Amino acid sequence: MAKRTPASDSDQAPKAPRKTKAAPQPTLVTNQTPAPETPLTAQAVVSGLYSRFTDFDIHLFGAGKHHRLYEKFGSHVVEHNGVTGTYFAVWAPSARYVSVIGDLNGWDRGSHTMNVRWDGSGIWELFVPNAGSGLTYKYYIVHESGREVEKGDPYAHLWEVPPLTASKVWDTYYEWNDAEWMQNRAAKNALNAPYSVYEVHLSSWKRDPGNPDRELSYGEIADALVPYVQEMGFTHVEFMPIMQYPYAPSWGYQITGYYAPSSRFGSPQEFMRLIERLHQAGVGVILDWVPSHFPGDAHGLYEFDGSHLYEYPDPRKGYHPDWKSYIFNYGRPEVRSFLLSNALFWLDRCHADGLRVDAVASMLYLDYSRNAGEWEPNMFGGRENLDAISLFKELNEAVYKEFPDTQTIAEESTAFPGVSRPVYTGGLGFGMKWMMGWMNDTLRYFQRDPAFRKFHQDELTFSTVYGYTENFMLPLSHDEVVYGKKSLVSKMPGDEWQQFANLRLLFSYMFTHSGTKLLFMGAEFGQTAEWKFDTSLDWHLLDYAPHKGMAECVKALNKLYRTEPALFDRTFTEDGFEWIDTSDRENSILTYARKGHHPEVSLIVVLNMTPIPRTDYRIGVPTAGTYVEIFNSDAREFYGSGVLNPQPMASEGEPWHGKTNSLLINIPPLGAVVLKAKA
Repeated sequence: MAKRTPASDSDQAPKAPRKTKAAPQPTLVTNQTPAPETPLTAQAVVSGLYSRFTDFDIHLFGAGKHHRLYEKFGSHVVEHNGVTGTYFAVWAPSARYVSVIGDLNGWDRGSHTMNVRWDGSGIWELFVPNAGSGLTYKYYIVHESGREVEKGDPYAHLWEVPPLTASKVWDTYYEWNDAEWMQNRAAKNALNAPYSVYEVHLSSWKRDPGNPDRELSYGEIADALVPYVQEMGFTHVEFMPIMQYPYAPSWGYQITGYYAPSSRFGSPQEFMRLIERLHQAGVGVILDWVPSHFPGDAHGLYEFDGSHLYEYPDPRKGYHPDWKSYIFNYGRPEVRSFLLSNALFWLDRCHADGLRVDAVASMLYLDYSRNAGEWEPNMFGGRENLDAISLFKELNEAVYKEFPDTQTIAEESTAFPGVSRPVYTGGLGFGMKWMMGWMNDTLRYFQRDPAFRKFHQDELTFSTVYGYTENFMLPLSHDEVVYGKKSLVSKMPGDEWQQFANLRLLFSYMFTHSGTKLLFMGAEFGQTAEWKFDTSLDWHLLDYAPHKGMAECVKALNKLYRTEPALFDRTFTEDGFEWIDTSDRENSILTYARKGHHPEVSLIVVLNMTPIPRTDYRIGVPTAGTYVEIFNSDAREFYGSGVLNPQPMASEGEPWHGKTNSLLINIPPLGAVVLKAKA
C-alpha cells in the first residue's frame, strides 16, 4: 500500500445547516458542565424491557469471539409490546451518560437517554417507539471526566452523504436473486481455478459524461460495468474500499462507517443490486477491507466514548505516522469482535466472494514506518504485533469455516512466513498473497531500454525461486500509477508503437506466469494519464487503434487464461512451471512451459524482450508432435506488426535446450508467442 493522502478531519468541511433545534456539529467539547442526571423517559423505561443481547452474546463480545455483532449493535426497527420503533445499542464503557440525538428530538441531548446494561459490558440501549427507517441520528456521549462527544453509529448501515456525518436508521434486507452463482461459486473461487481480477475505484472508473463532476450511482455503475467486465473476460472485480469514508482523497482507505456501503453512490440495497448483477453475469466480487487504521474524524471511532476505546492508547502502537490515522487495539476483545463481525458482515449480508485485506505488513510489525525509540517490542522482545497475528489467524479460520467458498487475500509486502498457509500448519491462513516482489522486479525490468535488458534477465527469472512459498497473486494495482509513477504504458520505453508492444508483452508474461492476476482499471486499454481519484478514466482513448488493440489483447489473454488449464491447474505448485531456456541473454529471449494435470495439454511460452524480430528461432519442446500458435501479442488486431506463426509446426528430432525434440518458430519484436501441441 502506498503512502496515501493522510486522513483529514472531514468535520472541518462546510456543512449545510440542519433545520432542527440546536443541531450541534460533531466537534469535541471539553471543560463544559456535564449533562444533568436526566430522569428516565417513557422510552427509556421501555428499553429496560427490550434487548437484542443474550447473556451468551455478552460473553462472546467480551471474549472477542462474537462474529455477528451487526445483528445486535446499531439501530434496528423492531416491534416491542405491539409498538413498532427503533432499538439503539452502542458500546461506550467509559461513559457516564449517553443519549440518542437527531431527527427524532431536534438534536436535544436530554430527551432520549440510553440505559447502561447492568452486566458491566459497557453497552447502552434504548427503544424509541414510533421511530422508523431513515431517521438521522448520532450518539451524545459524556465521558466520566465530563468530556462530551457526538458520534456516528459504528454499526450503522447507512450514513449521510459527505460532508454531512450523521448515521441513519436503515436495514440490510434484500431479496437476493443470485442463487445460481452462490450455489456454484466454490468452483469459481477455488485455488485451482482461473482468477483474473479487475480492480475498480467506483468514484473514478466512469463519471457522468454530461457532468464530469457527478459520480455515478450504484445502479448506473452496474449498467456500464457489468457488461464491460463480462466482455473483457475478467473473472472477478475488486472494489477499492466502498465502506463509508468522509474524505475522498483517501480513496476510501480512511473509513468511519465500517458496516455501511458508501452513501455517495446510493443505499445498501442498491450496492447489493450491483453485486447481484455481477453475480448474474458470472463475475465474482472482492472487497477491499481495511482493519489496519481509521481516521481521527470527530464523528468516527477515534476516542469514541471520550477514551481510547477502539485504538491502542499508547501512540507508539495506536498512531500511524504514514497516514496520520489510528490503529485498532487488536488485543482488546471487544475490538476483535468488532473487526471479526465486520469481515463476516460483508460476506454474509452483501454476498461478497472474498476480502482483500489492506496493509497487512503495517499490522504485523510494531516498527512499521517507525524509527528506533518510536516503538515498543512485544513481550518476547520482538518486532511482531502478536495481537494482530492472532487476529489474522482467527479471522481466516472464521471466514473459511463459515464461508468456505470465498477467499481472503493479503496485501503483504514483506517476507513474513506462511501468510497464505493454513493456520494449523503455523500460517496466517489467507487464501492468497499479493506478490509484491514480482511486481517491483517486473516493472523495473520493463522500464529498461531493451538494449540493456540482457544484463538484467534475472529480474524476471528470480520470481520462480520463491514463487511457490505462498499462493501468490500478481498485482498491477492502483499503487503503481499514482504519485508521479506514471501510467503503465507511459512507463514503457521507446516510441508509441514500442510502448504499447512492451505493455502487451508485459501482460502476456503476467498472464502466462504462475499465480492469479490483478489489473487496475484503465491499464487494460493503455490509459496514458496517471490515475486521479476524482476524474473518470479516459474512455475516449478506445477510439484510437493503439488503445483498442491493447483492450483486444487483454480480452484475448483473459480468454486464453480461462480456457487453458495449464495456466491455472497447478498455478501454486512448482510442477506447473518449467524453464526451458533462460540462457539467451544476448537476444533477451525467455522460453518456459506451463503444465496442467494432463501433460499433453502443456503450453510453451516464448518472450522476445527486444524490438528485433527473430525468424527460424529454435526452441526445445518436451514432446514430439505438431504445435500450433494459440496466442501472439504481435497480432494485427492488437496493433502489432503481424509477425506470426500461422501454420502448424512439426517438431524435429534435433535435441535443443536439453530436450530431444525442437521447433523452428518466428518470434515477433517485443512480443510473446504461446504454442500448444496439436491433439
